[in-house]
Amino acid sequence: MATPHIELEDKSKIAKTVLMPGDPLRAKFIAETYLENVEQINGVRNMFGYTGTYKGKKISVMGSGMGMPSIGIYSYELFKFYDVETIIRIGSAGAYTDKLNLYDVVLSTAAWSESSYAKTMGVSSKKKLNATKSVNSALKRSAKKLGIEIHEGVIHSSDVFYRINGDEFKDIHEKHGCLCVEMESFALFANALATGKKAACLLTISDSLVTHELTSAKERQEAFTRMMEIALNAKVWPF
Repeated sequence: MATPHIELEDKSKIAKTVLMPGDPLRAKFIAETYLENVEQINGVRNMFGYTGTYKGKKISVMGSGMGMPSIGIYSYELFKFYDVETIIRIGSAGAYTDKLNLYDVVLSTAAWSESSYAKTMGVSSKKKLNATKSVNSALKRSAKKLGIEIHEGVIHSSDVFYRINGDEFKDIHEKHGCLCVEMESFALFANALATGKKAACLLTISDSLVTHELTSAKERQEAFTRMMEIALNAKVWPF
């Protein structure tokens, strides 16, 4: 049956693995560019979701929106009510180090956050939550096969996009080893723990807090194809 935020009635129409960009238009782009036999499975609040096939495998892609409360709602409903086994976030991030350039791909080993999301959920009081190792291994194998370099490490999941102290990222990078910042993966990892499911996070560097370089909104929507292709080609079971 449908949930308050996902209109799909028949859960058999959603794949066991869901790719989850923050931007619903990025979900639309992936569906139209890579998938065959596409069916739209959600349009509530314009949070577009699609199911199709990729190289014969059934796969779904759906937007999460921005921030932990938003991905927290959608990922929990997918895990809990639609029998989704694995969610791979494919998002954008801001670099905390000059060793990362625009369009570099980062695989999160863990997410550190100041957020109380996991504690409020009753899952964990820890400030760092790990990605699922087996899914990360599949993503690394996919990247290697495609010849795409990835950077692995801890990332920062923040509740705040516009920080008053713009240099605070330097302390976070030094104290917690965070390579970059985004706003969703900590909640996704918490929901995976809460439901006994699997979660991972692939990111493309869209801007740099060090060099102040940045990409456009259109580039964030359509140009992050290496990250998309790594996720699409990962042999995550069940797909």
